[in-house]
Amino acid sequence: MKDYNSEAIRNIAFVGHGGGGKTSLSEILLYTVKEINRIGKIEEGNTTSDYTPNEIEKQISISSSLMNLEWNNTKINMLDTPGFSDFVGDVKSALKVSDTAVLVIKSAEGIEVGTDTAKSIVDEYGLPFSIVINKVDNEHSTFFETFEHINERLSPGATIITFPATEGVSFNSVVDIISMKLHKYGETGSRTVSESELTDDLKKKAEEYRTKLIEKVAEFSEDLMNKYFEQGSLTDDDLRKGIRSSIVNRNLVPVFALSATKAVGMNNFLDFVSSFFPSAVERESVQGKLAGKNDPVLVKVNSTGEPVIFIFKTISEQHVGELSLFKVYSGKVSPGMDLLNENNNKTERLNQLFTLNGHNRKDISQVIAGDIAAVVKLKDTHTNNTLASKNYSVIIDPIQFPDPVIRGAIKAKAKGDEDKIATGLHTLHEEDPSFNVKFDPEISQTIISGQGELQLLLAIKRLKIRYGVDVELVEPKIPYRETIKAAINDVEYKHKKQSGGRGQYGHIHIKMEPLSRGKGFEFVDAIVGGVVPGRFIPAVEKGILDTMTKGVLAGNKVVDLRVTLFDGTYHTVDSDEMSFKIAASQCFKKGFLEAKPVLLEPIYELEVKVPEEYMGDVMGDISSKRGKILGMDSDGRFQIIKALVPLSELYKYSSNLRSLTHGRGVHKRKFDHYEEMPKEIEHEVIEEYKKSREEEH
Repeated sequence: MKDYNSEAIRNIAFVGHGGGGKTSLSEILLYTVKEINRIGKIEEGNTTSDYTPNEIEKQISISSSLMNLEWNNTKINMLDTPGFSDFVGDVKSALKVSDTAVLVIKSAEGIEVGTDTAKSIVDEYGLPFSIVINKVDNEHSTFFETFEHINERLSPGATIITFPATEGVSFNSVVDIISMKLHKYGETGSRTVSESELTDDLKKKAEEYRTKLIEKVAEFSEDLMNKYFEQGSLTDDDLRKGIRSSIVNRNLVPVFALSATKAVGMNNFLDFVSSFFPSAVERESVQGKLAGKNDPVLVKVNSTGEPVIFIFKTISEQHVGELSLFKVYSGKVSPGMDLLNENNNKTERLNQLFTLNGHNRKDISQVIAGDIAAVVKLKDTHTNNTLASKNYSVIIDPIQFPDPVIRGAIKAKAKGDEDKIATGLHTLHEEDPSFNVKFDPEISQTIISGQGELQLLLAIKRLKIRYGVDVELVEPKIPYRETIKAAINDVEYKHKKQSGGRGQYGHIHIKMEPLSRGKGFEFVDAIVGGVVPGRFIPAVEKGILDTMTKGVLAGNKVVDLRVTLFDGTYHTVDSDEMSFKIAASQCFKKGFLEAKPVLLEPIYELEVKVPEEYMGDVMGDISSKRGKILGMDSDGRFQIIKALVPLSELYKYSSNLRSLTHGRGVHKRKFDHYEEMPKEIEHEVIEEYKKSREEEH
């Protein structure tokens, strides 16, 4: 591959709902430009971008894949992203380094939940975007109806660039409103395209869409608007300039008709990408901050500047090795160069640099600002890290990965594997930061969390393949809380022990009263006249706090109460801190059980987005999980249901929702509050705890 300057590089990411044809589109584009010699198929497991064993087995994209091609003296980097909601973290990382997003939408199904998810990330980044309406060869294709929905739901700036001469199974030609010609594609694999004049009916339609394009371009430019009013049209040169700036400013969203399986519309799409999609240079400077400070800074994409690269993805596959995928934001980098990791202040040497097409890689001698490439394993650098020259200490703003929507606990099948498991889980988090790991001391479990059950199950599978450790995914314990509902004005306990020599003696009276939810714990020292010496009072508080941590009813943390120490006695010889600590612990337990104790359970706010036809089923399911519906909002054909649901009812909810909605529902959740649980469930939890304690002993 020849060297390209920054202005001749395009970075695009294919995003959208699963099954839209993003991987097939990447494949046919590589074939069109002769980057590959045969067209791989997902069903046969031989596509360029879905190359990992798990992707081949599941027949879905699991992680983003980087590819590149050359067209019209332009280098186009393509990122094929997953459409499955479990792997939305990879969509966020790919869009972080893209300069244009390409939403891939099925012509028959139109806008789906995954389309909306991808569009929300595009908006979050403020990215220019275009839309591919794929599968126009589907017998149920509704290209123009889908386009109208896009215009209403996704962007009023959506404007047709190519449309089908005929759609459905006979689809083989597109009308291009830039060239105002009909482009007929030969048999799949032939790479042949013929160009001809438009028939009268197609010309009339094309002129309507061209007029809309001109109006859209002129609408946001005073200069072009004046020319349009004066001349009634725009010159080709003015139109071209206007298209570019309108895309960069997100006023124009180009829409294309394609069939990835029949290879129809590819050349027109590539022509437009190379001519009109922005390079990194044309985009706004990227946000960052000065290392060691919080001072914001804008990093300008400039090939002559000091080198700055951002690691957006880490790959660690057995047959690929450890690779860090990066984008150069400033300057240029080459093998042997030393850069400083601005996040941890460690120096990294760039060894071999590669351009990638899936798992196929080629050595390259340099990577210039605006380009994307890969470097073999870096020692101390991970996803979201910035490497830069020592003369330009900046940190690019990190990718904000989504909050987890599912959690599970890891249970080792064999003893002694703990270190291997910890190492493996840490590596998996480095590769995909939307997969999280933490040990929760409160429930004594290692909790893994992420975006869906498949993501967690694949993590377990990778642990076995790479590290040879067997673990199972079990339901995590729920971090219940314990509290009281009644006040007890006097609880007494005397700890007295005599066993020859010095004995133990601690005697206290406490008062216990409930506090409002979320107030925590208050300890009040109301001792008068030194009946309990001041040196023993911290021991009393410590004894109570230790007991609160372990719980009284079911081994859960105690919250929201006030304990007042107001009386007691001591022995000049036998009293010590330990005696009063034991007395306090036993006194607290005694009083707690008398003060109408209850269990509290964590309640989460659940937000579910589903097509309208599934709303009843989803609401019924939420109600069956003891959920309280808070309200609903509509968003086009989708309904957003908000509810409060106990955490204990949300295990594997993402899989449950997927099953209920045929994969068309998505959800997010966040902790809201603790509240008292129903008595029958409280009884079950306490009995289960007692049983587990008996088994331990």
